[in-house]
Amino acid sequence: MDITFKNVSYTYQAGSPFSHQALNDVSFHIPTGSFVAIIGHTGSGKSTLIQHLNGLTIPTEGIVEVGPFTLSKDKKQKDIKSLRSKVGAVFQYPEHQLFEETVAKDIAFGPTNFGVSETEINRRIKEIVPKVGLDAELLERSPFELSGGQMRRVAIAGVLATKPEVFVLDEPTAGLDPRGQKEIMNMFSDIHHSEKVTTILVTHNMEDALKYADHVIIMNKGKVYMEGKPEEVLLKTDELRQVNLDVPESILFLKNYLKKFALQEELSVKSITELADFIKETYKGDYL
Repeated sequence: MDITFKNVSYTYQAGSPFSHQALNDVSFHIPTGSFVAIIGHTGSGKSTLIQHLNGLTIPTEGIVEVGPFTLSKDKKQKDIKSLRSKVGAVFQYPEHQLFEETVAKDIAFGPTNFGVSETEINRRIKEIVPKVGLDAELLERSPFELSGGQMRRVAIAGVLATKPEVFVLDEPTAGLDPRGQKEIMNMFSDIHHSEKVTTILVTHNMEDALKYADHVIIMNKGKVYMEGKPEEVLLKTDELRQVNLDVPESILFLKNYLKKFALQEELSVKSITELADFIKETYKGDYL
């Protein structure tokens, strides 16, 4: 599903002494099937932005288009439930949302709420459980008997069971150790490519944005500060530091390496492995 923000502004408690403008004239377009990272420090507006995607928040000004759905203050929202069945959101610590007595019932809750038949739900569970790295024998166990990492995978499976066309990930690796973070992000990447869903990742992790996303939107003070391909945007180290964002170590190394050997900037490096391959090629003489 395509996503378009047209001059979107949002003000909390508008008209009161406590009003706060979280978004200010935000415009961008996300094509179907994209993997987009939204980055910004606390208070930049990124969380408010993603709340517009499934109608949790309606723009104070402007229009949000999510596929065939249009959200604006002047249009009565008739199909919010249908929209929410198309936009699956994984928030920080999604395991805190578990409540059913078995893993199977927890995964089934979302699609049941959206009117999916029991037969179809059972088919989806069988399909999804291995994709999120869970064993089928866990389905009849209580989710509260599982490890933290397994509980998170159950919560993610519940979102996937609704068959969303847009997958929103709000700091999905929060609280995990480095190995767990890598496993979860690789899982999301695999799901993105196999299901061909539009994926939106809200993150502070610049390395994840560089490695997984094909487009980056940098938010600052409620506005779009920069956007573009991650390997291009994240090379703008001075601009990123002006809004208190860290630059990926691989990018810093690459810039210093290019400067040291007076090489032209290479804009296709997205991981440590690719960086190593690039350096290897330079020693072969392809760049020097």
